[in-house]
Amino acid sequence: MTSTLDACVGVRVGSFELDVKITASADETVALLGPNAAGKTTLLRALAGLTPLDRGSITLDGVVLDDPGRNIFVPPERRSIGVVFQNYLLFEHLSARENIAFGLRARGASKSSAHAAADEWLDRFELRDAARKKPGQLSGGQAQRVALARALAVRPSALLLDEPMAALDAGARGTVRRDLRRYLADFDGIRMLVTHDPLDAAALADRLVVIEDGKLVQEGALADITARPRSRYVAELVGVNLLHGVAHNDGVTLVDGAELAAPDAGTGDALAVIHPHSVTLHRIRPESSARNSWPGRVETVEMLGNRVRVRVAGLVPLTAEVTPMAVAELRLVEGSEVWTTVKATDITVYPA
Repeated sequence: MTSTLDACVGVRVGSFELDVKITASADETVALLGPNAAGKTTLLRALAGLTPLDRGSITLDGVVLDDPGRNIFVPPERRSIGVVFQNYLLFEHLSARENIAFGLRARGASKSSAHAAADEWLDRFELRDAARKKPGQLSGGQAQRVALARALAVRPSALLLDEPMAALDAGARGTVRRDLRRYLADFDGIRMLVTHDPLDAAALADRLVVIEDGKLVQEGALADITARPRSRYVAELVGVNLLHGVAHNDGVTLVDGAELAAPDAGTGDALAVIHPHSVTLHRIRPESSARNSWPGRVETVEMLGNRVRVRVAGLVPLTAEVTPMAVAELRLVEGSEVWTTVKATDITVYPA
C-alpha cells in the first residue's frame, strides 16, 4: 500500500501561528520552502510529534497521530517517521555503526540484530570504512549519510529532512546533493524536506510547497511556480519580477498608479511577471515604440557568471539581466540614472 500523509497543522508558538494544510504520498518528494521564520521547521516538528498540535489533525497511512480535539497524541518514538535534523544531531559518544543501530535498539531489537542491520546500511551508503568513527571524525557528507541511515534503519513510512544541506560547505554540496537524490529515490515512503535553497528544491523535489508567515501561499511543480509566482518571495526565489495591480483588458494599473501595457491582460486583481532578460536598460529616454518605459536609479549591480543582474529602483522597480559589455557601455554603477523598457508581449498577466 502506498503511504499517504494528510495533515491540518495548527500550532501557536508565542506570537507566531502556523496554519497549514498539507498532503503527501510516497510517489513524490515534497520540498517546503519559505523565508526565515516562515514556519517550515515548526511544520516538520509537528509532523514528527516534537511539537504537539493546538488544533487540527495529522493522519499517516490511516492512523491518527495527533488530534487535540479527540485527545489523541502519538509520541514521536511511536510514529513511523524518520527525521534527519539540520545539524544531524548524531550522538557524539557513539560510533557511526552505533548511531545507526540506536533507533532499532530503542525499539526493542537485540544488540546483534541492530548491529547487523546497521552494517547493511553502512554498506548501502558506502560507509563501511567509517563504521568505527565518532561523529567528530566524519566529513560533512559522511555525517549526513549516517544521520540518513539512522532515520531509515527503523523502516519508517515517512522521512522528514530539515535543511539537509545546510551543514555542508559549498564545495561538498553538489556531490552530496546528487547522492541524496539517489538515496531518496530508493526510499519507497513519503519524503519531505525543508530547504531555503531553490537549487536543492529543484534537484531533490517533485513538488514545492511555499510557506510564508505560517500560511501556505503556493504549491506545485517548479515549472508551474516559476511561470506563475504568487508572492514577492517566490518571485525572488525563481528570479523574476512580480508586479501587482488591476487588469483592464490591454494593460494593468499597478498598485502605485503606474500603467503597464500588456495585451489580453483580462480584468480584475492581477499579477504580472517580467523576466529580467526581457528588461532593457538605457541611459536616456529611448526613442522607441515601446509603451512600457520608466525612469529609475540603479540600486545594485551583481555579477552572475557571464551575466549581470541590475536592480533598478523607481516608479516601477525592476531587475534586469544584461551582459557585462552592456554594463560597460552604459557605465552602469550604483546610483546611475537609467530608463527601463519592457515589450508588452514579454509580460505574462494572470489573476492574483
